[in-house]
Amino acid sequence: IYRALCSATPRDIGIMQEDSPEVRKLSEKARGRQQNIEETHIYIQPPPGVTKHHLDIKIEPRHLRVGIKGNPPFLNEDSFGLVETDSSFWMIEDGELHIQLQKAHKGETWHAALKGHGQLDTYSEQEVNKKLMLERFQEEHPGFDFSGASFSGQAPSARTFMGGIHADPQALR
Repeated sequence: IYRALCSATPRDIGIMQEDSPEVRKLSEKARGRQQNIEETHIYIQPPPGVTKHHLDIKIEPRHLRVGIKGNPPFLNEDSFGLVETDSSFWMIEDGELHIQLQKAHKGETWHAALKGHGQLDTYSEQEVNKKLMLERFQEEHPGFDFSGASFSGQAPSARTFMGGIHADPQALR
């Protein structure tokens, strides 16, 4: 039921050429909908006929439980990072269960939404780091367009680079 979003191994990536369709596909997947600078997303396809009224979902600071009322949870796992529960939520959208976990530490790269599930490979981790850094730059410098920016080499941590993320980027000016 839980769909891993980043399942390629470093070996898979190592045998692919940089401009191959496989690498482009992995790159798009890594830039996809799993996390941004403030949140991590989980998408689950519920069984046919299951609505929001059937679901029993509990989001805790370090744990997520998802099940159908009256049954044991089918997902009962620790989150990869610390979750801000007051800002996290779930909904059913287009027939898919969408769980949005608000990161307690803005800019932190989560290697998986849940420990032990679909952990990012090295290539995907770098793609996520690049995406988070560009989001941080855009937030800190709203007058500039970073949409076409790229990194040469490895991207640093968006959370800690050059003094780290500030609560109010406007205060830096």
